[in-house]
Amino acid sequence: MSVWRLAAFLSVLSLPVSAAEVTVFAASSLKTALDEVAAAWRAETGNSAAISYAGSPALAKQIIAGAPAEVFVSASPEWMDSVAEAGLLRPDSRVDLLGNQLVLIAHGPAASPIPLDASTDLAARLDGGKLSMAMVDSVPAGQYGREALTSLGLWDSVKASVVQSENVRAALQFVALGEAPLGVVYLSDAIADQDAVSIVATFPETSHRPIIYPAALTTLASPEAAAFLDFLSSPAAQALFVAQGFTVLGAR
Repeated sequence: MSVWRLAAFLSVLSLPVSAAEVTVFAASSLKTALDEVAAAWRAETGNSAAISYAGSPALAKQIIAGAPAEVFVSASPEWMDSVAEAGLLRPDSRVDLLGNQLVLIAHGPAASPIPLDASTDLAARLDGGKLSMAMVDSVPAGQYGREALTSLGLWDSVKASVVQSENVRAALQFVALGEAPLGVVYLSDAIADQDAVSIVATFPETSHRPIIYPAALTTLASPEAAAFLDFLSSPAAQALFVAQGFTVLGAR
């Protein structure tokens, strides 16, 4: 090999390898924790995750319509089922990743606790204000919230006061900004904004279906996307999720 060919060969070897970017669609309630997990994955691998956050129904519908997601993390099994039924999930990639709790929040960091049971006069606690929730017919946090309030016998007294948002983080913001005195969100959302809201009650687990976040690869997934999904179940990622109020359900 001539000197100039050897120099050219060595120069190619010295070029940096291009980092991969994985496209992830994830439920809004995951934002704080998943941003931290993605940063840890990038630090470990050099690859990055471009994450789109929204309500699970909106994300599922976008994937079914052809959006180029590689990883989908839903806040409910039902919306993951919709994507699976459309034939857009990679077989055997689905895992029940995380769990969460449903809480009642109030505006401000030092609000007093509210006893939450069938005897609670939640309408009086609103004092003419609104109860902030995600959309109760389609967004998982709203569905779980309505189910819990119905189970406790409180839904009929507050349903006329409910203001609905397109995702749970938007519902959180209504309370954080003082536009609604109370709201129903996940524990992870409340933890993410502790300077602006207080957890005043936790809904009994028996008042609603288990809150489960399934994760899966789509049929468009790259090898790097598969590696990212595996990383979500790693000890490093699990610690970050737990710190933000999630519970760990499964591992790949």
